[in-house]
Amino acid sequence: MYHVMTLNSISPKGVERLPASLFQLTDDPAEAAGILVRSQNMQEMELPEGLLAVARAGAGTNNIPIDRCTAQGIAVFNTPGANANAVKELTIAGLVLASRNIAPALSWVSTLAGEGEAVGKLVEKGKSRFVGPELAGKRLGVIGLGAIGVKVANTATHLGLEVFGYDPYISVESAWNLSRNVVHCVNLNDLYRQCDLITIHVPVTRETTGFINNEAIAQMKPGVRIVNFARGELVDEGAILSATHSGRVACYVCDFPSAALIGQPGVVTLPHLGASTPESEENCAVMAAEELKDYLLNGNIRNSVNLPDVELPRVGGSRVCVLHRNIPGMLSGITGAVSDASLNIENLVNKGRGEIAYTMLDVSGSVGGAVVNRLKGLAGSIRVRII
Repeated sequence: MYHVMTLNSISPKGVERLPASLFQLTDDPAEAAGILVRSQNMQEMELPEGLLAVARAGAGTNNIPIDRCTAQGIAVFNTPGANANAVKELTIAGLVLASRNIAPALSWVSTLAGEGEAVGKLVEKGKSRFVGPELAGKRLGVIGLGAIGVKVANTATHLGLEVFGYDPYISVESAWNLSRNVVHCVNLNDLYRQCDLITIHVPVTRETTGFINNEAIAQMKPGVRIVNFARGELVDEGAILSATHSGRVACYVCDFPSAALIGQPGVVTLPHLGASTPESEENCAVMAAEELKDYLLNGNIRNSVNLPDVELPRVGGSRVCVLHRNIPGMLSGITGAVSDASLNIENLVNKGRGEIAYTMLDVSGSVGGAVVNRLKGLAGSIRVRII
C-alpha cells in the first residue's frame, strides 16, 4: 500500500486513477510515498525520507525544490501538453486582444453607464478611438514549438496568419505535428524583423529569463504586438513598459499581472487564466496521477523534470530500480551485485540525464537484503528500490 498526499485541490478524476486497493490518501507528509500538487509552494517544505515522487498537475515546477528532490532521489513529474488546448485558446484570444483594442474599449463602454438614450450616439462618436488591425494577412512569430506552441501555430494558419516558428530544440513529435504551412526560422533575428505579432511558449530557465528585453525589442518591427501566456519572467517588465509607452510595442498581453503592469497603457493583463478550465484541470490531474502510479508500481519514468525518462515492460520475478550518479562503473557494479546473488537478469535499461542516471532491471527470483545493501553501498548510488 502506497500513501499519497495531495496538496491543493486535485480533480477527483485524477485521484480516481489511484486504485484504493493499492493507494491510500494521507494528510501526514511523513508517511507519503507520493505527492500530487498544483501550485502550492513546496520550496520550504521538509521532504520526508520515504517520499519517492512528486507529481505536478501542470507544466511549471517553480514551486517544487527540484535540486533537493534530486539529491534525495525523489522523482519530479509534470504534465506537459495536458493543458495545451486551454492555453492555446487563450493565446488566440490574446492575439485578438492585442490587435483589436478590446480591453480599453470595454473599459470605455463601462463609463457610459447612466447616459440613457445618449449611449447610442456616444458609441458611434467614440468607437473610432479603438480601431485595430485584423489578424488575417499579418505575420505571427511563435517562439517555442512544444505542445502549446505547435497548437497555436497550427490554429493561427487557419485564421489567415502567416506563421513563423522558432525552436532550436523542437522534438520529433512536435515536428511531425507542426503544419507544413509554418515557416521555420533558424534564428530569432529573422522572426523578430518579419513578424507583426509575437507569442512566447518556452519554459523559464536561466537562459530564457528576461529574454524579451531592450535588445530583443530593438530588433522587432515597430508597432509589434507581443503575447505572453508562458511565464511572466520571460519578459523584462522595464523594457516592455518603456516600449509600450514609446509606441515601439503597440500592445503587450500577458497572463501574469504585476504592480508595475496593471493599468499601464498598451498593456493588457489577465489573472493567470491559461489553464483555468475544468477540462485542463482534469487532464493535468489524470496525467499526474498516472505518472505517479506507474513510477510507484513499476519504476517507469515519464515526463520527469529531473530524471531521465525510462520505461521497461515487466518480466521476471523482481524489478530492481537504482537511481545513481552518471559515473563510470555504476552499471557493472549493479549487474555484478545481482549476478553474484545468482539472479538472472531478464531485462535491463540504463539511461542518463546530465549528472544523474537510472538503471532498471528485471531479475528472476527475489532480491534479498544483502543485494540491496550492496547496491546502496556503491559509490554514486542515490536510491535503491525493489518492486
